[in-house]
Amino acid sequence: MIAKITKAGSRTRGVLNYLYGPGRANEHTDPHLVDSWDGFAPDPGRDPNATLAQLTTALDLRVEQAGGRAPKAHVWHCSVRAAPEDPVLTDEQWATIARRILNATGIAPAGDPDACRWVAVRHAEDHIHIVATKVRGDLREPRHWNDYLHADKECAAIEKEYSLRQVPRGDRTAAKRPTRAEQEKARRTGHATTPRERLRTTVRTAVAAATNTEEFFTILRGTGVLVDVQHFPSGDIRGYKVALPDDTNAKDEPVWFSGSTLASDLSYPKITERLGPTESVPVSLRPERQTAWRQVTEAAGRIPKVLDQADEATGQAHITVLAETLDALVLIVPAGYKPQFAQAAGAFERASRSRIRARHQQTQATRRAIKAIVREPAPKDGALLAVLLDAVLLAVVAARHWHHIRHHDQQAEAADQAAGHLRTALGAAAVQPLRTLSQRGRLLPGAVLHRQAAALHRSLSEHSERVLAEPGWPALATTLADAEAAGHDPATLLTEAAGQRDLTTAASISEVLVWRLRHLAELPLQPAPRRPTSSPPTAGAAQPTQQRRTR
Repeated sequence: MIAKITKAGSRTRGVLNYLYGPGRANEHTDPHLVDSWDGFAPDPGRDPNATLAQLTTALDLRVEQAGGRAPKAHVWHCSVRAAPEDPVLTDEQWATIARRILNATGIAPAGDPDACRWVAVRHAEDHIHIVATKVRGDLREPRHWNDYLHADKECAAIEKEYSLRQVPRGDRTAAKRPTRAEQEKARRTGHATTPRERLRTTVRTAVAAATNTEEFFTILRGTGVLVDVQHFPSGDIRGYKVALPDDTNAKDEPVWFSGSTLASDLSYPKITERLGPTESVPVSLRPERQTAWRQVTEAAGRIPKVLDQADEATGQAHITVLAETLDALVLIVPAGYKPQFAQAAGAFERASRSRIRARHQQTQATRRAIKAIVREPAPKDGALLAVLLDAVLLAVVAARHWHHIRHHDQQAEAADQAAGHLRTALGAAAVQPLRTLSQRGRLLPGAVLHRQAAALHRSLSEHSERVLAEPGWPALATTLADAEAAGHDPATLLTEAAGQRDLTTAASISEVLVWRLRHLAELPLQPAPRRPTSSPPTAGAAQPTQQRRTR
C-alpha cells in the first residue's frame, strides 16, 4: 500500500472536480464518499440533492473563518493505493484506513474535536483520495511535518494487519522520479524514457568511464549532452547541469538538470570524491601483471567476502564500485548483450545508494581497473566475459543479502532485479564458450572422464549424480581436466567453488561450476600446451594453487 501526498494547492473545488469527474481517460467509476470528518458531509456522488459547491463550502468553512491567517496553499491531498494483487477492500475498510492515515500524519488526530475537515473519496476499486483543508477548529494550522514518512509507516502497519502485499519501503535515497508532466512529454515526443532518466544514465556511465572530472565533462559533451559548468568567483568549479538538445521548454530554451536533481550521488562534490586522485602502488608491491579484465574479475570475486566481513562504510563503497562496473560494461560488451546489461545497470542503480556513507578510498584499485577495461580491447576469449559475468552476478547477489539484513528493502529488491537480468545475460554469453568446452569434453579419454567424475563424487557427493546427468557435464569435465593440467587439484577447486554460493537453487550446477572453476584457476578457453610430465617440479617450488592464493 502506497500513500502519495501531492504538493498543497489553493483550490478545493478544483481537486473535487477531478475526483468526482470522469478522469483523464474516463477511468473513474462511481465516485463517492467513504467517510468524512463528521460522517455527514454532502456526497455529490450518491446523494442527488448534494452538489460539489456544497461540499466545497463545507470543507472551506474554517479557511474562510481564518481569513488572512489561513495558508494560501490550504488543500492537503493524499492518495492511498493498494497493490494490484491485493483483495478489493470495502468502503468501511477504506474509511478506517483513511482515518488512520489522517491520525498518523497529524492532519486529523483521533479524538481531536478541532481537527481539520476532510473527506475520503473513492472512484476506483484499488485506491481512495483524502482531501483536507489545513485550518483547524481553533483556526491554527495542523502540525503535519514529515507527513509522508508518517503516512508511509502507517501504510506498512496496515499491510501487515490486512494481509496485503508488503511494499518495499525506501530510505529517501532513491533518485527523484519523473513528474507526470515529464512522462507525458516523453510520450508525446515518442520516447520510452524521460529526459531526466536518459540524462541520469548518461551521467552515471560517464562517471564510470572517466578518470578525473575534466575527462568526465569531456565524455559528457562527446555524447551530445549540453553541459553547463558553474564556477565560484575564485574560478573553482561549483557544480554542473546538463540538458538534452531536443528537450526544450515553452521559450525554446533547454531544460536543465543539475547533477543532484538526477541523483544524490551525481552531485559535483560526490563525483569529485569518487574521481579524486588515487594513491599509486609502489612497483615492488604490485602484483604480477594482469589484464584489466582479470583485475575487475578478481575484484568482483572479492566483494562477497568484503560485504560479509568489512565495516558498513567499506561495504557500501564496494557496492558503489560494483554499480560502476555494470555501468562500464554497458559500453564494451558485444551489441547483442547490451540490452540485458543496460537493464541490469539501471536496476542496480537503486541498490548503489543507502544512508551509509561510503569510504571510497577502499576501492581505488578496483576503480582504476574499471577505467582501464573501457580503454582496453575486449578479450577474444569468450569464456573470460562469462567468468566476469559470473563474478559480478555473485557480487550482486551478495549485495542483495547485505541490503536485506539491514532492512534496505528497495535496494534489496533492486539488486534482485539486477541479478535476474545478469542471469539472462550470462546465459546468452555462455552459449558459445560452453559449446566449445563441451565439444572438447566429448573427446576426453575415458580414464580422464572417470578421474574427474571421481573428484566430483569426493567433493560434491550430494550433487554429483545430478551434475553427471546435466548437459553441462562435458564442459565441466573439460574444465576439471584443464585445471588438473595446470597443476591444480580438481577436488580442492570443486570444494572451494561450491562454497561460494548455494548450488541447490542453480538451474545448472555444472555450468555454475564451470565459470567458478575457470575463475579460480584462471583458465583460458583453450588450454596452453601441456608441460612435459617427465620433469617434476623442483623441491620447494610453489604449486599453481599456492601461487594464485599468494597473489
